Amino acid sequence: MKKLTIHISALLLLLGAGACSIDNYPAPDSQLYGTFLDIDTNEPVEQDIIRGSTIEFIEQGYASQTKQTMIIKNDGSYRNNLIFANTYTITPVRGNFVPVTAQEVSVKGETKLDFKVQPYIRVKEASIEKVGTKIVAKFKLQQTVINNVRKIGLYAHPEPSVGEPLRVALAEQEINGAIDPNKVYQVEIDLPSNSNVLKTGNQYFFRAGAIIDAPESKFNYAKAVRVAL
Repeated sequence: MKKLTIHISALLLLLGAGACSIDNYPAPDSQLYGTFLDIDTNEPVEQDIIRGSTIEFIEQGYASQTKQTMIIKNDGSYRNNLIFANTYTITPVRGNFVPVTAQEVSVKGETKLDFKVQPYIRVKEASIEKVGTKIVAKFKLQQTVINNVRKIGLYAHPEPSVGEPLRVALAEQEINGAIDPNKVYQVEIDLPSNSNVLKTGNQYFFRAGAIIDAPESKFNYAKAVRVAL
């Protein structure tokens, strides 16, 4: 019995030493960050944080070539504070902008990488305000591609990350055609009809957007606006 106890203790020591050797790798010591910027206006390209544009990146030097992903924030920025210093192939995918090509980037320490992109649609001169018993959004649209605009919408949520996938109330209009760049589009959310989710005395964020008719396209937006009801 004494010999068995000694053998078990020795085995546990070996396992512990093995675990230490497995964990004994340097931690990620670099950061990668940046913003998606409109190639013409240099303004951040607003995003959806849920089902929005994504960054895929592959660390070079490994046979597996495993794709990893980063989420883009609503304001068009992204940041990864736990990334190994190395060379990466980085590709923005499934975006609300004309597809861009992959690029190889050397990441070491604080590495800034902005993406200059062409949004499918620009939501311009947007205003959102409470008018009587409605929230009224007015804006112009600028297409940058020949694809039809599928629909426009106004979305409400208690959080500033509001958008088509994250809303408690919405109003949408089907377009299914080209837009008139001089026309002022108007979308309204009726407050009495949504009183169960938009309560008087509270504040909510409202965001206007439009989506192009293209594979895997996402909404393009104006900035979210906070309105007190």
